Parts: sequence; C-alpha cells; structure tokens
Amino acid sequence: MGIEVWHIWIIAAVILFIVEIFAPTFISICIAIGCLASGLFSYFDYGIKIQTIIFFIGTIASFFGVRPLMLKYAYKEGRGIKTNVDALIGKIGRVTIKIDPNKDEGRVIVDGEDWRAISEGNIIINSGEKIEVIKVDSTILIVKSIKKGE
Repeated sequence: MGIEVWHIWIIAAVILFIVEIFAPTFISICIAIGCLASGLFSYFDYGIKIQTIIFFIGTIASFFGVRPLMLKYAYKEGRGIKTNVDALIGKIGRVTIKIDPNKDEGRVIVDGEDWRAISEGNIIINSGEKIEVIKVDSTILIVKSIKKGE
C-alpha cells in the first residue's frame, strides 16, 4: 500500500500550516484549508476534477471568510507597538555630556545605550539632568529636559 492522493493533499496542508507560522499573512492557511477540503473529498474517492474544484472553492471561501476575521482579531493588539528606534520616543534618560547647540555636542543614556542628542528648541541641558526623548532623527535623539515635579 503506497501513498495515496489524499495523503498528498494532507501533507501539502500541513506544510502550508507550518509556512503560516513563519509568514503570518493568512494566505498560506487559506490554501491549506483548500487542501484539507480536497483531501477529504479524495479520501472518499471523488475524481481529480471534483478535488480541484473543491480546492479552489475551499481556498476562496477561507480567503474571504477566515482571513478577514483573522486579520481583524489576531493582529488587533500588535498594531500600535513601537519597535526599534521608534520605541525610544517617550523614554526617559539622563544627559552624560552637556547638550549645547552652540558647540554641536551632547550625549544621553537611554535604556542603557549612549546616543548623540540635541535639545528641542535648541536650549542647553546640563550633564546629569533627566530628559525625555521627543523624536528620533536618524541616529540623533531630539530630547527635552524634565524639570523636577513633572
């Protein structure tokens, strides 16, 4: 007893489910659902024409039925998460080298990392003062001083 057609459909579906883990676009999963539907029809000895039709119907139905729901609910919480340098905006740090726009110098420590910094409004911020990151411009942080009591 060798491999049958329905085995191939199921193996393809499993591979596509695995692909979906690494590329969560919900396209592979739609095709996998079509493969599962065709595998079921193949198991009950329907011809290849019926299997192909069921594959397309299953894929299209899941694409327009499952995918919108998954995109709406599965990605709901991940949408406002800032990453990379954008995650620095709003963080608090400390000035390590006086920020002086006249001398074009200034460095801050934010989350344990040393950054070149300029001040918002081109004001001088002394070494040791607390700052808040307002914006990131390439590798330079634009910061504002945090006064005590703020």
